[in-house]
Parts: sequence; structure tokens; C-alpha cells
Amino acid sequence: MDKKKTKIHKTETLYKGKLFSFVTEDITLPNGNRTEMAMVHHPGSTAIVPLLDDGKIVMVNQYRHSVRHCLLEIPAGTMESGESPIECAKRELEEETGLVAEEFIELAGVYIIPAYSNEKIYVYLAKGFSLSRQNLDQDEILHVVKHPFEDVIEMINQGFIVDALTVLSIHQAYMYIKKRR
Repeated sequence: MDKKKTKIHKTETLYKGKLFSFVTEDITLPNGNRTEMAMVHHPGSTAIVPLLDDGKIVMVNQYRHSVRHCLLEIPAGTMESGESPIECAKRELEEETGLVAEEFIELAGVYIIPAYSNEKIYVYLAKGFSLSRQNLDQDEILHVVKHPFEDVIEMINQGFIVDALTVLSIHQAYMYIKKRR
């Protein structure tokens, strides 16, 4: 790859929301071509695979307005200003499921859609739970469910679970567990 850097001539914020912003940049790429790029700037987020002692995964059926129905997902959420990935993971797990985990194992850090977003998602496996209480955001419509790990894999294989972050995170958890057996 060419070691020249991209030159940014101008950045314009078209939208600044609570969780992310949408910007365009006039740039010259390392290959010398000048173009405009549109991007979502995102503070980052976390995803948690809560694995119970009985082998079940704690998941949420969550309404997603962009696709107009509920999706079966793992708990996940956006980092708040100044929050570390692990602090976000702990907060999101408790807010969405009412569970507090003793152990968090970082499985991956991934750019979920680098073609148009800088969002980096940190994926954790969580274990050893105590009960707390849910504290949902005003726009969150979800309910907690538990499924055996093997059933979750089968639901992915059958196309029932279609949330990319959940698919990726379950795969990362599966690979982690498989290595330790």
C-alpha cells in the first residue's frame, strides 16, 4: 500500500445528533485522486454476549424502527462521552437486561461498516451474574429472552437472527469457547 497520506481539504458537518454525526470531506486520496466522502462519525460502542452457567445466552428482542420490526440481538450500545469500552459494556448490560456480570472478556474490536462509518465496536463475553434492574432508554422497546447457545447458532444458520453485530459476536464467543475446550 502507498505510504502517502490522505489530505483533507475541508470537512463539513451536515448533521449532529445525540449519538453520531454525518459529515462530508473533500479529500485527496493517497493515489492522488480528489473526491468527496460522506461518513458517519460515531463515538464507538460495545456488544455483550452474556453466557449463563447453564449455557444459555441472554438476548433481547428489540424493536428497530429502521427495519420496522423486532430483531433478536445481544445487548449492545453506544459509548457515552468519556466512557471506556468496558464501562459502556457494563452499563449497557445492566440497563438492557437487569444483569451485572462479574467477568468481562474482550473478544474483538471491529469496525462494523468502515465503508461509511468510523464506529468501532468492542465485543465482550460476560459471565457470573447477579440481578439488578433494567433501566431502558425512552426509545428502547425490548424484552429479555434466554436461548441455549446451540439454538442461537442454529437460529443464525437458519437466517432467523439477521443482526450482523449479533452474528459476529456469537461467532467470536463460539471461537473463544472452542479454543478453551
